[in-house]
Amino acid sequence: MSGLVLKLRPSERVLINGVVIENGDRRSRLSILTPDANILRLRDAIHPSEASTPVTRVCYLAQLILAGELEEEAGQRQLLQGLSQLSYVFEDGAAHQMLVEATAHAKASMIYQCLRALKALRPIEAALFSQTEPSTVQ
Repeated sequence: MSGLVLKLRPSERVLINGVVIENGDRRSRLSILTPDANILRLRDAIHPSEASTPVTRVCYLAQLILAGELEEEAGQRQLLQGLSQLSYVFEDGAAHQMLVEATAHAKASMIYQCLRALKALRPIEAALFSQTEPSTVQ
């Protein structure tokens, strides 16, 4: 069986093709067999005010595509442009590999998988920002 398998926590919500679905009282698994289904776990959703760094802005673009709030073709172009810009920062190592994976998923219109790969970049980006913040002089 191919497709995406979602493992949901009790009462977890997921957006599938614009419809919010809430899980019941127990953990469950959903197998999504339709290859073009737009899926977003609402626990992974980024509020617009949280899209304040380069990686979170690209994640937010992917989220808009999945939520159906951005036309897929135009959104995919913007997403690929954002990923291209990130490639100037993440030039080597594991972060670069995650970005290569996210880009491959975006090119294949696998936006959920792209978002998952980008999610792994967020802690690396946070670490980079914490290294570059100027220390306060007292």
